[in-house]
Amino acid sequence: MTRRFTIALDAMGGDHGASVVVSAALRARQRYGDRIRLILVGGEDVLHEELASHRASPDEALVLHPASQTVAMDEMPSQALRFKKDSSMRVAVNLVKTGEADACVSAGNTGALMATARYVLKTLPGIDRPAICTTIPCQDGSFQMLDLGANVDCTAEHLFQFAVMGSVLTEAVEGVSEPRIGLLNLGEEEIKGNDEVKQAAQMLQESALNYVGYVEGDSMFRGVADVIVCDGFTGNVALKTSEGVAAVISHYMRQEFRRNVFTKLAGLAAMPVLRALKARLDTRQYNGASLLGLRGVVVKSHGGADAVAFEHAIEVGILEAEKAVPSLIDERLGETFTKGRQTS
Repeated sequence: MTRRFTIALDAMGGDHGASVVVSAALRARQRYGDRIRLILVGGEDVLHEELASHRASPDEALVLHPASQTVAMDEMPSQALRFKKDSSMRVAVNLVKTGEADACVSAGNTGALMATARYVLKTLPGIDRPAICTTIPCQDGSFQMLDLGANVDCTAEHLFQFAVMGSVLTEAVEGVSEPRIGLLNLGEEEIKGNDEVKQAAQMLQESALNYVGYVEGDSMFRGVADVIVCDGFTGNVALKTSEGVAAVISHYMRQEFRRNVFTKLAGLAAMPVLRALKARLDTRQYNGASLLGLRGVVVKSHGGADAVAFEHAIEVGILEAEKAVPSLIDERLGETFTKGRQTS
């Protein structure tokens, strides 16, 4: 018999709150059927009203769980952790802690979510700091990248831990055997990079991980690695830069196709190709960043996600719960890596 997974949803978090989360929950329920049970956490009156607008109501597989507070998107993580103990975010994470939910998904304040999840769930043995990891499209499919903002300053040991976590996630969820691990650096030569990156490279070379070397920013999207590791500052800048470049290219394409009657006609002729391109680069299908290194599954949705994007974040939570990613990371970290073999 197929196991049913329970996912706790922070229904009040993000830029759009319950309107998006409820819609996404109903989409996910229609897609997965009896495979999932969803817990909508937030203000009951708001949730009842939102469900009613969709001609839906709570039942055994779509449960409402009350929470009297909401964490604002610009709220300091320390303030949320101290004064918002009954927030929809905190309650949703608590449901994972108590075992009532297999995963938590939130579009809320990233810093507050990380602080709350780390405080409530704790980190796995051998993990100093959790990391934010997400899927990014590239020429040959996609790759996982971490950290994307949780840890600005990282030691070589932290980067090594990120590599282990990213490798486990990619192997478990993406089905990639022996994922290729790359370190994001300012050059491919061994002499380049700061001391922490060089030390991390040495540790990875001596491990049983499939380390392929340094990766430069301009080769990230060529599919040279399945997992790209970096500190949170570098990762966040790289991610936001790539998003900005994509937006600029889209802007220029629209300008050129609207320049005159001839370019408009060319645009009409190219419409099938443009639609296919838009579908392949639709960021909504990559929504849902994993907070790796915790004793439970927590997924961060983009704050401005619509129902389609948030549904994908729910899917990420289901997959990680199904594959028991935290347990797999714990098992891998319990091993001592030596090049070419593993010893316990």
